[in-house]
Amino acid sequence: MKKIGQTLLLAILITACKNEPKQESTVVEEVKQEQIMTSIYPESITKVFNAHGSIEQWNKMNTLSFTITKPTGKEKTTKDLKTRAELIDTPTYTQGFDGETLWINEKDGNAYRGKPQFYKGLMFYFYGMPFVFGDDGVSYKETDPLVFEGKTYPGILISYEAGIGESSDDQYKIFYDAETGQMEWLGYTVTFGKAEASPDFHFIRYNNWQTVNGLVIPKSIDWYNYENNVPTEKRNTVEFTDVMLSEKALDKAIFLKPESAKVID
Repeated sequence: MKKIGQTLLLAILITACKNEPKQESTVVEEVKQEQIMTSIYPESITKVFNAHGSIEQWNKMNTLSFTITKPTGKEKTTKDLKTRAELIDTPTYTQGFDGETLWINEKDGNAYRGKPQFYKGLMFYFYGMPFVFGDDGVSYKETDPLVFEGKTYPGILISYEAGIGESSDDQYKIFYDAETGQMEWLGYTVTFGKAEASPDFHFIRYNNWQTVNGLVIPKSIDWYNYENNVPTEKRNTVEFTDVMLSEKALDKAIFLKPESAKVID
């Protein structure tokens, strides 16, 4: 009986030893995958991503929605983070993009007079900072720091490969806190509808954050006046409410064009 007991104990120990390396191997593989993901970005932008919850956490998400209150009423944006399909719903119209077709559905006889190609994805892009700079086709380069009210913010110049997005000539500059890595400013040019790239940088201040599903994302942002490509004084604030960020993907049918909507070419 004693010999049988020893044999049984030995078998249990051998089985445990065989199983343990597999568990360690799985953990190591997961760590390696995260290291590979992070290593494709320069150290400076990785520092910013990590200060906001990491690009890996962002990439787990499938759906984002937020609301902006305007003089005309509430504007709700719903975004598929993988396909970039979008629904912008307002009291007077709904604008949609299913990944291929852009459409406008006017409500109650209200004529839409905006620029749907320009507005498509615009507020999402400003809201999705800094993670939208983790997209494919993005180039990163160090740029001169921004000095504002005596504080110096290191900068990263963001540019795009030709054909990426609606305005691939647009340029962006992220300025961040040197100690924490948290994003503080965005400088951006506007080239949509123009034949040449613009040399003028507009500025948004990011200094009011909230944590949603492990990610530090804007609660509000401040547009600033600017002079000689430097921000001067605050112009206005845009607040975001009813924020939802989820790993759950929405039914793609919600982004499809209704029969009553107009296709935007």
